[in-house]
Amino acid sequence: MTPQPAVQSEAKNLLDLLRERVAVQPGAIAAKYKAGGVWKEMSWLDLDQRVRQAAEGFIRQGVSAGDRVCIFGATRLEWVIAELGVLAAGAICVPIYASNTVPEVAYILSNSGAALCIVDHDRPDGRAPGRLQRVREAWPQAPGLRRVVVIEGPTGDDPRVVPWNEVGGGTSTHELAAECDQRTAKLGPASPMIIIYTSGTTGNPKGVVLTHGNWVYEAQAAAKIQLLAPTEVVLLFLPLAHSFAKVIEAAWLSMGFCLAFAESTDKVIDNCGEIHPTTLPAVPRIFEKVYNKVVADGSAAPGVQGRLFRWAMGAFDAQAAARAEGRPGPVSFALAKRVVFPKIKAKLDARLGGKILRFISGGAPLSRKLAYFFDEVGFEILEGFGLTETSAGSCVNLPGRNRIGTVGPPFPGTELKIAEDGEILIRGPGVMKEYYDMPDATREALEPDGWFHTGDIGEIDSAGCLRITDRKKDIIVTAGGKNVAPQNIEGLLKAHAIVSQAMVYGDRRKFLSVLITVSEERARQIAAEKGINAPEYADLVHTPPIEEAVKAAIDAVNAELPSYETLKRFAILPQDFSQETGELTPTLKVKRKFATQKYKSILDGFYDEKLME
Repeated sequence: MTPQPAVQSEAKNLLDLLRERVAVQPGAIAAKYKAGGVWKEMSWLDLDQRVRQAAEGFIRQGVSAGDRVCIFGATRLEWVIAELGVLAAGAICVPIYASNTVPEVAYILSNSGAALCIVDHDRPDGRAPGRLQRVREAWPQAPGLRRVVVIEGPTGDDPRVVPWNEVGGGTSTHELAAECDQRTAKLGPASPMIIIYTSGTTGNPKGVVLTHGNWVYEAQAAAKIQLLAPTEVVLLFLPLAHSFAKVIEAAWLSMGFCLAFAESTDKVIDNCGEIHPTTLPAVPRIFEKVYNKVVADGSAAPGVQGRLFRWAMGAFDAQAAARAEGRPGPVSFALAKRVVFPKIKAKLDARLGGKILRFISGGAPLSRKLAYFFDEVGFEILEGFGLTETSAGSCVNLPGRNRIGTVGPPFPGTELKIAEDGEILIRGPGVMKEYYDMPDATREALEPDGWFHTGDIGEIDSAGCLRITDRKKDIIVTAGGKNVAPQNIEGLLKAHAIVSQAMVYGDRRKFLSVLITVSEERARQIAAEKGINAPEYADLVHTPPIEEAVKAAIDAVNAELPSYETLKRFAILPQDFSQETGELTPTLKVKRKFATQKYKSILDGFYDEKLME
């Protein structure tokens, strides 16, 4: 399809965008962050000064232009200051997900040839050791690593490990300032800016090399389509190691809205109530959890209130089906929308700070039913699409022009086309430079004329909006030769409050099966209603009421599917999928290859002829 005119910008790199912002509104609030239990603010001028200090500190630590510098930590303001400081020192940023294990950290440090690594702290993360400890364990496999900088907390007695105040709080000199300016001036649009390692759902991650030009384009394109407004407060909790968060960061530098950094994923709702954001970018898993919480609480309400809620959700189910088929919804839902849905909206408003204008969804497919639910309640979820290799932002629905079921039109200057096998191809200023040190993989994914093979299957509708149907590599071909898109079925299952995660299986098999994990909160509500006390999650999920609730959810989904897509067998797993146990990527997508191997005995058992007799 014909692209819109490309966005023009005088900025050559993200540092130019920052300096332009400082020139326009030096005293305006750039960021909000929480320290010592109190929300604090930082102006654009202060941010720029902190970035310059960090850049000079990195140079003092021996960072040379072109060096790779890893940042290993959770989303926080210091992460951004460190990243921009790395860039201002002429180096290349290499993010590491906060949840990455020692082998994953070792792989990225070694593969990128990192000279320096920044970690946020060394506090244990759940069952995982602290991030500094993980770097220490990985260090022998990364011989090029010379220094580690720790943002907060003790550093130990290793002279190679230094505290942040020796980097970000040092005294400036004329020579260092001049060196920074010279390095920044040499950063053109083609200069590598960041190497983002893919989350590795199918094997070792690839290092995606993205340039300053890629991110200047993303920043200016987001401003041109007015996805956000300069007056907004955007709450960020997405991992800054992921390209989705980088789009928000780039748009922030270009547009000048206030970026608030959530304390953690667990504190997002609390933080919403404290800072009253207008926009919340999130992955679909967050919306699934909000929806399931609403359904679980409403369904468990006593007496008339609970019965009224359950009736309203039944009417919504009929409404969602009608909208998906393009026909009028039932009269019962019109009544439910007047009586029950305003109460749902009021409760969500109260929890989210009362000023939410929209959500932005990316990173994975959003269930259409969930989008319909939030839309009927009165919240707009703008779903977008892109990959790490396309700087994340390739398509997005626009405020007031949301086409649910699609990921919207392409960004200005970006082209789309559908290959003969249905694969989506993308060409434009956001497409990566290459995979780091992987020329064969680069040639396989990126054609000489610039078309990038996304690996996603989709179609373009009459309004020019892209619809994603599945991942090319995830397509299941049954023994009967039928093609099945598992993500669609999994999305339908996760719209039921009892289901936390689902993985559909059945490639080259006679029928489809599914692994299910349940929502512990909803399961305990159901158990309490039946007078069942099961203290352990593994015992709870195999009680008859929970198994019946899961079976009912599967039956309801099967009723919507053609016979060859129906689920014939299922198993409820004794624990939920998680990053720590290996089934989920840091963006909460299921690692199918890993889960298939981990639960191989269960999956094989579904098809054991003796057991099926």
